Amino acid sequence: MTTKRPTSRTATITRATRETDIRAQLSLDGSGTASIRTGLGFFDHMLTALATHARIDLDLACKGDLHVDDHHTVEDCALVLGQALDEALGDRRGIARFGSAYAPLDESLCRVVIDLSGRPSSVVALGFSRELLGDVATENLSHFFTSFAIGARCTLHVDCLRGENDHHRAEAAFKALALALRQAVAVDAASDRVPSTKGTLS
Repeated sequence: MTTKRPTSRTATITRATRETDIRAQLSLDGSGTASIRTGLGFFDHMLTALATHARIDLDLACKGDLHVDDHHTVEDCALVLGQALDEALGDRRGIARFGSAYAPLDESLCRVVIDLSGRPSSVVALGFSRELLGDVATENLSHFFTSFAIGARCTLHVDCLRGENDHHRAEAAFKALALALRQAVAVDAASDRVPSTKGTLS
């Protein structure tokens, strides 16, 4: 028995805890329209770049405990975004599954490889030298990719190959993720199979 591919690859995810209150709406087959409101200007900038270059429509609002610090906001937004991706993909039937991309920003160059395998795993090496970028700790930007992989149930490798400016390193990493993601979620019109020898990506 086969399951038909969903005609609308969308998802709405909410998360409410004592640390954050988040609502995200995502459409994989969008145009790159983004409305991001996390209370963290630099993080909004990164998520907007991600949605724009992945060509997904994303509306994400978060009220977090920024009086503590930025960690919970960045981590929980990453989890919710990953969960929205996971839900929008359904059983992952007919998708490309794999994606890889390089993205430069001036002197910086980042590489991202993704496998929408159903198995959360991540290796992240961004090589930041600063503690902060705007209002976000650079360690939390690295942690974003780990949390996203958990929520999305994907394998993710993120490497910054070179770069002198940490803003450029971060932005190139988010753009490389966007480009790799765009490849991986693409639908193969000639195939209605789950792209796995096991027959499942659950």
